[in-house]
Amino acid sequence: MPDRSTKQTAGPNVVCLIGDALQAFEFGIAYEVFGMPRPELGSDWYQFGVCTQYPGVVRTSGGIETVIRQGLEALDDADLIIIPGWPDMDATIASAVTDALLAAYHRRARLVSLCSGVVVLAHTGLLDGRRATTHWRFIETIAERFPAVVFDADVLYVDLGNIQTAAGSAAGIDLCLHIVRQDFGVEIANSIARGLVMPPHREGGQSQFIPQPVPKGYEASRLGSVIEVMQRNLHKELLVKELADEAGMSLRTFQRRFEALTGLPPSAWILHERLHLACRLLEADQSMSLEEVALKSGFGTMPTMRHHFRQKMQVSPSQYRKTFSPLPSRSFLPEESFAETFQA
Repeated sequence: MPDRSTKQTAGPNVVCLIGDALQAFEFGIAYEVFGMPRPELGSDWYQFGVCTQYPGVVRTSGGIETVIRQGLEALDDADLIIIPGWPDMDATIASAVTDALLAAYHRRARLVSLCSGVVVLAHTGLLDGRRATTHWRFIETIAERFPAVVFDADVLYVDLGNIQTAAGSAAGIDLCLHIVRQDFGVEIANSIARGLVMPPHREGGQSQFIPQPVPKGYEASRLGSVIEVMQRNLHKELLVKELADEAGMSLRTFQRRFEALTGLPPSAWILHERLHLACRLLEADQSMSLEEVALKSGFGTMPTMRHHFRQKMQVSPSQYRKTFSPLPSRSFLPEESFAETFQA
């Protein structure tokens, strides 16, 4: 792995903490978002490094061996520490590792886990009494070991300010893009997403597990066309009965199959998409008034939009706009500043 001192950037210092085996997919996510050279983004882009407790040859989840040269001292000046999965979820984490993470946390570094990496954060005690997530397959096992942690199996990621946890696999990309949005704004995050051929952003509260992610045949085309109509008309009144008629289904059948496809009932999906649209408008155009954002996103009035922001996101629209204004200097968020992203 290249030493981060060779990088020609001076932005936030990102360090991946690796266990005795490197989880290749989750590490690849972190490297692709934070470690790939991006000279077009200027000198304020992330620095990137990798460390492990015992530097040297480390095996990967695919059987390949790689060399990691930096030890835990690399965490001493890290601004963002990513734990990209952990090879043995039943192992006891060495005190040297937890002590280094606690020291980083207390000097305001951000700690991020992807998938099973949450076990390392759980060992520190920093998650006790607090909300976190990981892959839905692992939650029951990990929760038995750490009953003080409030695990949520129904979200993609949880953002507690200086501690952020992601569910499995692709949800790690969502959280990493979320961090880029926090640090550099929506346009840069979207450009990274386009390079990954990913949707620009999925909110943290979307469901991890959808019972029927790919519907069949004619039903898929009917629901897909209706969803496109809904997305184009979020600023208008959308009645579920009329949407069911558009799909050629009874109300009950439409509601059941829509939830099987999207993971949310139609009314909840509409609210989620309106919040998402309002967030994009707040981020993209600082000059647009909050009243205009409310109209364009389908909430109608500013009080209605404010109510749903506070209920689902624990912040007001104006606070959200301030938090996600595209200013690179805003790389470090205060603890609990954006407590939890969308709740399903």
